[in-house]
Amino acid sequence: MIIKEKISKEEFDKLFNAFYGTVLKMTVDIEKNILSAGCEFHIECSEELVEKESSEQKNLWGANLYRKDMSIDYNSLINIKPMENNRSMEIQDSAIKQRVEKIIKDLLCN
Repeated sequence: MIIKEKISKEEFDKLFNAFYGTVLKMTVDIEKNILSAGCEFHIECSEELVEKESSEQKNLWGANLYRKDMSIDYNSLINIKPMENNRSMEIQDSAIKQRVEKIIKDLLCN
């Protein structure tokens, strides 16, 4: 599901319950300030943004939101981007992490 504006509590709950119930996988486009969430794998969310929003891979970063404490982790296979100086599954650049966090909080967290 592509999210461009803040979603309701009901939509938020539906997203969480779609696959795991405790964690929400997502891909964030840090240039367009949008995200795709509720996919089983980060790559599926990434593909949705590329196909439907013409997002560029260099701007797409994977993250997980945990329901219990609303914490975010920045680990995903799609984050391995040597051309962007990110050679790890975790986002290494703190500025990118901050942008990802802001977009997630703006669109998903109440």
